Amino acid sequence: MAPLRVLCIHGYRQNDSSFREKTGALRKLLKKHVELVYMSAPHSVQQASSEAPEKENGPGPGPGGDEDSRGWWFSDVQARSFSAQQQCEESLGLDDSVAAVREAVRVQGPFDGILGFSQGAAFVAMLCSLQEQKLEPDFSFHFAILVAGFPSACKEHQQFYNPPLQIPSLHVFGLEDRVIPDCMSRELLPSFQDPRQAYQDFFKRFQ
Repeated sequence: MAPLRVLCIHGYRQNDSSFREKTGALRKLLKKHVELVYMSAPHSVQQASSEAPEKENGPGPGPGGDEDSRGWWFSDVQARSFSAQQQCEESLGLDDSVAAVREAVRVQGPFDGILGFSQGAAFVAMLCSLQEQKLEPDFSFHFAILVAGFPSACKEHQQFYNPPLQIPSLHVFGLEDRVIPDCMSRELLPSFQDPRQAYQDFFKRFQ
């Protein structure tokens, strides 16, 4: 039986290589059943002192973590920065990121599912919404995995959360997570029709 192919969407200030490294234990756990394919966001992130507390990826090269820091969109349009808690009317860069995923699907796909971490998980919810609204004909994900996800606080993104998404979804979040508290991740659950929370049993449904 061929392994499931899953497109992996990293967190803010990460990239494909760093996310692959940080998910080594998960790859080992699932290697017989799942092939994880990684991509980088199209937007470079400049390190700023005001962003330091928002670090998603732990210690790494330089003051902000990864040398090639990337992001899927910016909540502060003028500063080109992102905070999960920042309320905003509009964001910057989301359309470019959707186009990057579209290209990844065309070149590296097809994919059975999609997995995202933190900002990447918030982005995955939006991608699934676009798929269900039939606005992205190249997308054909059968399931979604959201690790430390959250609903975007940007007003223009609220269109992605109604009605609840039908795609089967697995939600993973840490009770001790200081960057994305579990209460923020729980706020995303009502946006999905049937959210689950157990890895291997979840994957068996699609094999």
